[in-house]
Amino acid sequence: MPEKMAFAVAGYGAWGRFHAKSIAGAADGRLAAIVAPSEVNARAAKADYPDAVIYRRWEEAIADPAIEAVAVAAPNHLHAPIAIAALNAGKHVLLEKPMANTLEDCDRIVASAKASKAQITIGLQCRLSPQWGRIRALIEEGAIGAPRHVHVSLFRHPYRQGSAGWRYDKSRVGSWILEEPVHFFDLALWYLAASGRPVEVRALGAGEPGMQATISTLMHFPDGATAAVNQILGGFEHHQTVEVVGSKGAIRSTWSAATARSLKSATTLRLKRAGAESFEELPVGRSGEVYELARQAQAAIEGFRAGKSLVSAEEGRAAVAVCLAAEASAAMAGKTIVVD
Repeated sequence: MPEKMAFAVAGYGAWGRFHAKSIAGAADGRLAAIVAPSEVNARAAKADYPDAVIYRRWEEAIADPAIEAVAVAAPNHLHAPIAIAALNAGKHVLLEKPMANTLEDCDRIVASAKASKAQITIGLQCRLSPQWGRIRALIEEGAIGAPRHVHVSLFRHPYRQGSAGWRYDKSRVGSWILEEPVHFFDLALWYLAASGRPVEVRALGAGEPGMQATISTLMHFPDGATAAVNQILGGFEHHQTVEVVGSKGAIRSTWSAATARSLKSATTLRLKRAGAESFEELPVGRSGEVYELARQAQAAIEGFRAGKSLVSAEEGRAAVAVCLAAEASAAMAGKTIVVD
């Protein structure tokens, strides 16, 4: 039986702590090191995981020969440099979304992944959800015929500031479209995979370009399929809805909780099967980002050992490309943007 894979977690903010917990709890994972740049987070990391080495700089963790894999949970602008350095050092990489803030950085990561003996998987963990992932399974089994439209909406409280306010600094966060809607764009691309990649994007938002509190995006696919993603950051709690309309049926699913990190949520998954007169209620297992992170940690380790990615760098880039097209369109009052 192989030894547990030694991980370093780069970042120990709110989500970095969940990544650390997920890796420490994975059947085949071992939390060997944590990168915590601030004194406060470094002390907290040592108190939480006394056996882990605490580094203040991510370069030190990558240089550690005992580290086999790096989970990147640092602010968005650090994703590319950490991922590239880790891949170049032969370390596997579990890279939080967004893959990077620019397509140029995405392309640099893709190139490093191709040249490395290590594997990279992008942290678009909604795919591992028994709720959002189940929708994909229903599509694949033909439950609603060919999917023709995907709608994802989020109504939530404003974003937290993040360490040193990075989430409200465009030079570090990239944009609020990259921060959370990247998950929703990935789901739309995943559900409509048979339609190819979107060719055009239009978006309208209210607020500073890239930092809109509300934004609505419409995507057009080569075969006529469409997808819409809406985000409202001026709401309360955390309420997500996913709807998929097929040629013969439809799916509607909801998730509601106090925050995205809540362990208890109210969920629904309703399916109107092809040929059915009414919808049916389907059971949903424990769903939510905290649970998906735990599933992702173990699945990523298994993938690394098998030489496979859960979500490839190319797929991560595709989601970023749509985000950036939406940002550009919203900045130009809804002008149609051709997706790169």
